[in-house]
Amino acid sequence: MEISAAGRLEVRITAADVGKRVSVRRLTDPGVTEGKFTDTVGVLTSWDDGVLVITRKSGDSVRIDASSLVAGKVVPPAPARRRGPAASFEELSRIAARAWRPVESERLGDWELRAASGFTRRANSVLPLGDPGLPLDAALDAVRRWYAERGLPAYAQTATGAEGTQELLCGELERRGWVREVTAELWMGALAPLADVAAPDAGASVSSAPSVVLARSADEAWLSRYQRKGVSEVALKVLGSGPSVWFATVPGASGEAPAAIGRCVVDGRWAGFAAVEVDPAQRRRGLATTVMAALARRALDEGASAAWLQVEADNAGARALYGRLGLGAHHAYHHYREPREATS
Repeated sequence: MEISAAGRLEVRITAADVGKRVSVRRLTDPGVTEGKFTDTVGVLTSWDDGVLVITRKSGDSVRIDASSLVAGKVVPPAPARRRGPAASFEELSRIAARAWRPVESERLGDWELRAASGFTRRANSVLPLGDPGLPLDAALDAVRRWYAERGLPAYAQTATGAEGTQELLCGELERRGWVREVTAELWMGALAPLADVAAPDAGASVSSAPSVVLARSADEAWLSRYQRKGVSEVALKVLGSGPSVWFATVPGASGEAPAAIGRCVVDGRWAGFAAVEVDPAQRRRGLATTVMAALARRALDEGASAAWLQVEADNAGARALYGRLGLGAHHAYHHYREPREATS
């Protein structure tokens, strides 16, 4: 916190600092002279009528009465991750978008409107990277009209927690009544360590590790393990989209669904992993690691050197696995749904 020459805490931020990363300290009970303090760090997304809104790395917004502040200052951006390859938020967002293409898309300035008959929010949301070429309210009206014409709710995919992310846009959406429905994180790291992992059953030899079948398309066996049931032709197009797509299968017993599956999209130096799923009865055997290792080796053969994937914030098991494989969170991303009254 900022301390004056006299040794007192000082508030050194104003409404002019909206859009900057700040650190503030406030009294939890402003009416108590010697109450407890709470510290908040994030992007100052608004300061109106004596109330500050600070958006944290997670995307959560905190409202703070300015009268409760005891200290505050502008702080530099959070240091970039040192582990693994260097990458910007925008680069990773575009890589992720190319790995999960919609069936239909249209430009609104620099924004991309994406639709795929409702199959996943990622393929049915606007990706607002850059300038839409319109004032924000007009741009959001155009987004809502475009999705309404297709019988779909309007979603916007935004990001927080890294340099250049969209905390200000998140704040503007929330002020307009858009509701954050899903938060996940994009993780990244070096690819080679994933390919080097061998994970047979405990006590077994490496040669007894399960076999993994790689294919360019998702066959009926792969789809029988995929968690999204009733996959349509539209969904198959989305699953098969991307520069170089591979599907991995660990076969199950005769006549049964596969023991494990996975998907990987190779795009230049990047390999993106998704749909890594294991038969619940065969978990904790290292099958997810085996699938990812096989896909990673294929991606290395195609010249990739970096890995990325997306994982929901509450998926503790997957996060623990990916952490052991050397991956770490780069930024959070969110899907905001248009106000309900806009679709009535």
